[in-house]
Amino acid sequence: MTETIQRINYTFEGNKDIGKDVTVYALSTCGFCRRALQFLRDADCKFKFVYVDKLPYETKQQLKEELQDRYEKRVVFPYLVIDDSDVLAGFVEEDWKNTLGL
Repeated sequence: MTETIQRINYTFEGNKDIGKDVTVYALSTCGFCRRALQFLRDADCKFKFVYVDKLPYETKQQLKEELQDRYEKRVVFPYLVIDDSDVLAGFVEEDWKNTLGL
């Protein structure tokens, strides 16, 4: 089930280890995604992300299906996965701050 998730070429950013594995699935054209990524950059925490809209069509479709099936949460961007178990769909700064402990 995680074949596509593991094959993705992620971009890694940040220096501060917050003790959580943070992955963001975003769209390059999405204002909420830009704000979410900037929030993480401002906190300088370690995270990885991928712009889903930049992936080939088939890969994008497989990825969205795998995310939905694995985390049982509708895929809405940005899609934040923490420690491969917790998910936040969409960007509400307060929710991200509390969930990540920032």
